[in-house]
Formats: sequence, C-alpha cells, structure tokens
Amino acid sequence: MALRFLGIWPNTPDDGSPTIWLEEATGDLIIQSWKADEKAVLAAQEVGSVPGHSTDVPDHETVIRLPANMLQFIPRPADAPVLSSSSDTDGTPPANTIGQGQ
Repeated sequence: MALRFLGIWPNTPDDGSPTIWLEEATGDLIIQSWKADEKAVLAAQEVGSVPGHSTDVPDHETVIRLPANMLQFIPRPADAPVLSSSSDTDGTPPANTIGQGQ
C-alpha cells in the first residue's frame, strides 16, 4: 500500500496527533485522529444522515473527531471552496506550512 503524507496537526506534540495520508492507488484518505467521545457520537446519531440509514456504528467502523484546522490537508478539486479554521483547538492560528507532502 503506497501512502502519501498530507499533513499533521499544526503545533503538534511528539506523539498521538491527528495525521492524514492519501492512499495513492485508490484516493482513499487514511486518518489518525482522536476518538469521538460518547457525547459527540450520540449527537451524530441524533442528527443522522440519509433517510432510512441506521445511525448505529458498526463494529468495523469508528467515529473520529478531526480538528477543523486539519481540513487544509484534505484534497479537493481545484474549483472547490477552501475550508479552513481560524484557530487551532487551543487558540493558536493554524500553520499552513506543515505537511502538504505533495
């Protein structure tokens, strides 16, 4: 499996930080991030998705919390609007120079 590093949470400590990779062959994103807490999972289940689709999280899936400033590392078509966060979760502005291993 060939992966390309896309980015890591700006101002990251040494271990366990949200990170995004792209699988070259499929275009799939591989994401390491924080597990969503029970409150977030329940809120997502309450909102739901498409009509008739279960809100249960299957055993082979998980719900993660991806910090908003990680959106800068997710590939988009050239004409798509750029989504960004004005600040890190600790109030630090996102550093746009980390990652982008393209």
